[in-house]
Amino acid sequence: QVQLVESGGGLVQAGGSLRLSCAASGRTFSTYAMGWFRQAPGKEREFVAAISWSGTTTYYADSVKGRFTISRDSGKNMVYLQMSSLKPEDTALYFCARKRVGDYVQPRNYDYWGQGTQVTVSS
Repeated sequence: QVQLVESGGGLVQAGGSLRLSCAASGRTFSTYAMGWFRQAPGKEREFVAAISWSGTTTYYADSVKGRFTISRDSGKNMVYLQMSSLKPEDTALYFCARKRVGDYVQPRNYDYWGQGTQVTVSS
């Protein structure tokens, strides 16, 4: 059974930074691509960033490109999302997920999800 546990969320002022962490259980962690998604109240879950199984390729939503950085440490079964220049519109519940098939953007292509960590950006 795979478990994903996010941490690092909180309240931050606009322009500030946060680093989200995702701890994964399971011996096959390093063979899967991982992604970060977010969901604001009343909105659909949306893709934020993803990283290939090797860590050599990353993907970002246009809305966060240049401000967020995804990384992984497969030796520690960890995935990170460094968020900088945060904006109020970044406020959401952030989830990490394991990609099972297909493209990186669609939530349906991910099979395991964490419970999420709340990020709130004040103006």
